[in-house]
Amino acid sequence: MNADVSVTPSAHERTRLSEARWTTRSLLAWMIDAFTRQSLDAPRLFAELLLAHVIGCDRLRLYMDPDRPASPLERDALRALVARALKHEPVQYLVGEAWFFSLPFKIDRRVLIPRPATETIAEHVLQHARAAGRTREPMLIADVCTGSGAIAIALAKHLPETRVVATDVSADALELAQENVARHNLGTRVELLQGDLLAPLESHPVAGRAGALHYLVSNPPYIPDDEWDAVAPNVREHEPELALRAPPDGLTLIRPLIDRAPFFLRPGGQLLIECAASRAGLAAEIARANPSLTNVRALDDFEGLPRVLLADRA
Repeated sequence: MNADVSVTPSAHERTRLSEARWTTRSLLAWMIDAFTRQSLDAPRLFAELLLAHVIGCDRLRLYMDPDRPASPLERDALRALVARALKHEPVQYLVGEAWFFSLPFKIDRRVLIPRPATETIAEHVLQHARAAGRTREPMLIADVCTGSGAIAIALAKHLPETRVVATDVSADALELAQENVARHNLGTRVELLQGDLLAPLESHPVAGRAGALHYLVSNPPYIPDDEWDAVAPNVREHEPELALRAPPDGLTLIRPLIDRAPFFLRPGGQLLIECAASRAGLAAEIARANPSLTNVRALDDFEGLPRVLLADRA
């Protein structure tokens, strides 16, 4: 007997089939495509960060269970975050976390988002310390304009006998940096001081002495006026302008750092300052004019751009 059997799924079954489509794998693909079409930086990374945040797992776990279906609540939360990201709101602010030098940091609108270009500073200091055989020696480093504390904490984590004095003019930034210092259990080796540029060092009982520092590093505000309009909207419209701009020429804060840093550095100590690639040549000229500095050069970042001014204390 040939009886027609209906194969039309019920409403409940249609809902179940629809939900089964939204797995970790398909959600990642959907976000990567949306972020790519919107020309966001690092579409895959941003997709992973958002989904891991919503699910409550680390990014590696996403690929260990790619066929895990998302719950309706997870999908709703993710949809809301993706909508904000597509309007260029930084994903790191949305999830409250960023990674720097393979370390996690709490991040919010009080501070800049740590970037791979800034890792050039940390990488050089570690390589230089290793070459000199100092990785297990007590050293003193100053990190000026510390923001989230990323550079200071990365150096302290990788140089276990080193102390870091980190300064920032923003009390809000230092409040967040303190949370990151505590998160990485470095409260005895990373000291935070409020004040403008090098002023907090001058009254410090140890770092304020002439020739006390092995390294003085800084990622100050350095975007010049003529480049501000070209800054990506996710940066220009959301990150703290105080930590970004240095009108008019991008060297407003770099000049006093170059001028005063040699006093604090021991002979052979090093000064490293992140700067705009377009101003690296001018920064080097200023440094070469300082008789207390020698071997002035620029370090390229991961994109091959001259990003960090480097000079030795004569």
